[in-house]
Amino acid sequence: MSDINIKITDREGVTHDVVAPTDMSMNLMEIIRSYELAEEGTIGVCGGMAMCASCQVYVINDPGLESMGDEEDAMLAEAYHVKENSRLGCQLHMMDSMEGLEVAIAPYP
Repeated sequence: MSDINIKITDREGVTHDVVAPTDMSMNLMEIIRSYELAEEGTIGVCGGMAMCASCQVYVINDPGLESMGDEEDAMLAEAYHVKENSRLGCQLHMMDSMEGLEVAIAPYP
């Protein structure tokens, strides 16, 4: 089992130190849900299909995330509260290279 340490700031402005497994095929949206860092029904509304942007986060510290795919880019082009450092949590799959990742959960539309 391999875990990484990440920081997630919730929508209330509270930062949480989180341990995330990299060997369970989880994405950041699922980590946020499992730690209950966003109100039920306000994160991952589409089930992680990059179709709603409810899992949008702002990347504060990028230890080397994979590049954004076309579906993620298209969804963010239509989303609210988008910034230059916006990403969709459902598209960020937990991997060892993400050690030290810091994000803030974007406001829910």
